[in-house]
Amino acid sequence: MLVLTRRLGESIVVDGNIRVTIVSVNGSKVRVAVSAPPEVAVNRLEVHERILSGQTHASSAQAVAC
Repeated sequence: MLVLTRRLGESIVVDGNIRVTIVSVNGSKVRVAVSAPPEVAVNRLEVHERILSGQTHASSAQAVAC
């Protein structure tokens, strides 16, 4: 894992086309803005895991139906 230090308003770039910018810092909370092409899914980890879990259940249901 790469750990970077950024200040308010500073950004990092991932893969040349995804920009992550620090937009606010309030105590222990940090707000980030993510700019990415429409074909790139950007989700919080818990949402991503829910999506993957749903895909796994859907795949299992399809396999049983076949």
